[in-house]
Amino acid sequence: MLKVILVVSGKGGTGKTSLTAGVGAALSGLGRRVLLIDGDCGLRNLDIVLGMSDRVVYSFADVAGGAVQLADAMARHPDYETLYLLTAPVALPALSERGMEQLAVQAEEAGFDYLIIDGPAGLPAELSFLAHIATQAVVVTSTDRACIRGAERCARKLEEEYCIQRIRMVLNHVRPRMISHGKSGNIDDAMDEAGLPLLGIVPEDEDLIACGNSGKSILAAKHSGAARAFQNIARRMDGERVPLMRL
Repeated sequence: MLKVILVVSGKGGTGKTSLTAGVGAALSGLGRRVLLIDGDCGLRNLDIVLGMSDRVVYSFADVAGGAVQLADAMARHPDYETLYLLTAPVALPALSERGMEQLAVQAEEAGFDYLIIDGPAGLPAELSFLAHIATQAVVVTSTDRACIRGAERCARKLEEEYCIQRIRMVLNHVRPRMISHGKSGNIDDAMDEAGLPLLGIVPEDEDLIACGNSGKSILAAKHSGAARAFQNIARRMDGERVPLMRL
C-alpha cells in the first residue's frame, strides 16, 4: 500500500529538502519504488539537490490538473532506477483536492511504495492540498528553541486541521559539541518541547553541503554521518527497528 509522507518544517533552513532527497535515495537503495514531489512552489530546489535539473519538465500541478499523466510527467533519477521526481510549478495554479487524490491514485497504480512530498516551510495556504493526500508527516527541525517552537506549531496544525495522526520528528544539523557545552538544546529537551516522537537525528555534515551543490547523492560519501543517518531513517520508515546514531 502506498505511503504518502509529507516532509515539513516550522521555518526555513532546517534541511528538509536534503532530508527528502537523502531518504528517498536510501529507500530506493532498499529496493523500494519512490516518487518524490517538490511541493515548495516558487522556491523549488529539490531538482538541484538531486542533480536532476536537466531532466524535469512537468510539475505535480500538471498531473493534478489533468494536463498530463503521471507516467509521462515523472523523471527518473540517473543513478537510482526506482527513484522518480515531480518538480513544483513556478507559481501555484488553482488546484483541487480531487486532483491531488488522482495524483496519489496514479502513483499507487504505478506501483510506488512511497510518495514523499517536500513541503513548503512554515504554514502557507498551499500546504492544505499537499496535506490532503498525506497519510503521515515528518517535521524537520534543529535543536534551536525557535525551530522547535515552529515544529510544534506545524505539527499541531497538521494534526488538528488536516487530521494527520502519525507525525514524527527529525532533528537535523545536530552539533554534539555545542550540546555538551550547553550552547544548544539537547535531544531530550527538543522532544519534550515539540511533543513529537523521534524518527531520527542527523549530524551537521559538510559533505551534505558539497553534495547538494554538486547534485551528487550524499549516500555516495563514504564517511558521511548524514548519509548513515538518512539510511537509518529510511529503514525505520520501512518498519525496521534501528537504534539511534551515537554522535
